Amino acid sequence: MIGADRKAGRKTGHTQGRQRRASAPHARVGGRFDARRMLIGLVLAAAFVSVTASAFYRQVVETDFLKNEGTKRFLRDREIPARRGIIMDRNGEPLAISTAVATIWADPQHLIARADAFEALARALEEPEEALAARIAQYANKGRRYMYLQRRVEPHRARAVEDVVETYRLAGVGMDTEYRRFYPSGEILGQVVGFTGIDDQGQEGIELIRNDQLEANPGKRRVIQDGHRRIVEEVEQLRAPVHGEDVVLSIDQRLQFLAYRELKRAVEEHQAIGGSAALLDVRTGEILALVNQPSFNPNQPRRESAEARRNRALTDVFEPGSTVKPFVIAAALERGLIKPHTAIDTSPGVLRIGRNRVRDYRDLGQLDTTSILTKSSNVGVVKIAQQMDRAVLWQLYGAIGFGQTTEVGFPGERTGYLPHYSDWSSFEHATLAFGYGLNVTTLQLAQAYAIIAADGLKRPMTLFRRDRIPPAERVLTPATARAVRQMLETVISSDGTARRAAIPGYRVAGKTGTAKKATANGYVDGKYQSVFVAMVPVTEPRFVMVVMVDEPSGEDYYGGLVAAPTFAKVMPAALRLYNVAPDDPKHPLILTSAPEAPR
Repeated sequence: MIGADRKAGRKTGHTQGRQRRASAPHARVGGRFDARRMLIGLVLAAAFVSVTASAFYRQVVETDFLKNEGTKRFLRDREIPARRGIIMDRNGEPLAISTAVATIWADPQHLIARADAFEALARALEEPEEALAARIAQYANKGRRYMYLQRRVEPHRARAVEDVVETYRLAGVGMDTEYRRFYPSGEILGQVVGFTGIDDQGQEGIELIRNDQLEANPGKRRVIQDGHRRIVEEVEQLRAPVHGEDVVLSIDQRLQFLAYRELKRAVEEHQAIGGSAALLDVRTGEILALVNQPSFNPNQPRRESAEARRNRALTDVFEPGSTVKPFVIAAALERGLIKPHTAIDTSPGVLRIGRNRVRDYRDLGQLDTTSILTKSSNVGVVKIAQQMDRAVLWQLYGAIGFGQTTEVGFPGERTGYLPHYSDWSSFEHATLAFGYGLNVTTLQLAQAYAIIAADGLKRPMTLFRRDRIPPAERVLTPATARAVRQMLETVISSDGTARRAAIPGYRVAGKTGTAKKATANGYVDGKYQSVFVAMVPVTEPRFVMVVMVDEPSGEDYYGGLVAAPTFAKVMPAALRLYNVAPDDPKHPLILTSAPEAPR
């Protein structure tokens, strides 16, 4: 038994030993698990404390700093567009207005990665795809985050871009509101009103003259925007927008339309290279119409030549020819050297001056002062001019505005050319009496004849509407001015050179002029400038109009045949529109409706 117990004890001991040896690894594993659990707990606790501390620090300690940083990223100052002033005619009809349009911008860093949308976007913008892709790449490569895709686009183009953005889900493309200039009268007033550039600054014409008055001052607002530059919320207005002031011109759009239409018709009919016309209100000095050919449409992109944009009535000069003869006669009348019926012998139609000759178109024989204007005799007017000192004629030409600007303030206006009398030769003294050797603009000639129409008073001209008659300067006595008007009335008679300028019911006084065109190489045979200038009604003139047609082709090139009919087609409408009473009982007016003009 004892042996058996010993064997049992040894067996039990071995079993317990094995059990102890087997349970030892489990104890070690359990200990390591507890340690890991404690470590993880500590890490989580530390992380929680760190997050809590960080949140506390940011929410409590760094609140102002983080708020400012957020503001820098999403709070922006944006411009509030302002409207440029309206240019109107004397009756309040708009000649230049600003309409709200879209300006399309993009973030090139977003757009460069969407080459798949370039074709559709270029089609919507009506731009070649290669050019658009090159622009986007250029801005993106420079690290830019903003670029204009197109500015001041038409509504249909803006809608097309919106469709592309929606279809392709393009990020970084947006639109702002700007103003675009629109000119309702188009080419009819293009050279007077002018146009603005891409930044809405005046470039030519009235837009340039009155840019400071017309210019708008944009406002400023503060907004919150998202990462795509879209406005999320309006915060405040920093500065209110200031719209430009409106400008009212002296131009009457109705008369401008009629004058433009008839001048264009004359230029086309006589195959001329150009022309100009000016219509003045004698009482106020206001310019009611100022037209040119060729012209241009300021609504279209700038593709026309600079020549087409030139306001020829103020920038182009020409030799006035016989239209200066009334002033020679006026100077002689003022000094008592002649009277309207003083006899002057023009035979044989040629006058020798040194080695040169002055000629009439034929031998006109014995004429009186009035007939010299009626028949436009060069010989007769030179004989009158030779009775006066050269300084007398030079001073009168200067007093009526030759050789100086009209002071209407138009950019590019020419002064013309009037040589000083000390440099005149005897022959130059003669040629200056019938309009050669000096040059003037269309508007200068209109101003000169307005003096005769206003009983010798010279009033400053203007392109802006006047509410009162300005002070005037006396140039001729009333008696002289009236006498010259009566003489000029004979030019429109059956015996005169401007029969086609007659207006039924009204007495018209005017003068034709046809001068060879002068170039740097001298006078050119076969090239003429045809001029006609007149006032109406003679009893108490209200309007003066000058028409000049440059280089008419064909058989007709005289002022009475080329330029006078334009006057006769425009002036009746002006007389009716302004309710000017007829003054010719010998040729009663047959009432007809005035031609329609756009308003």
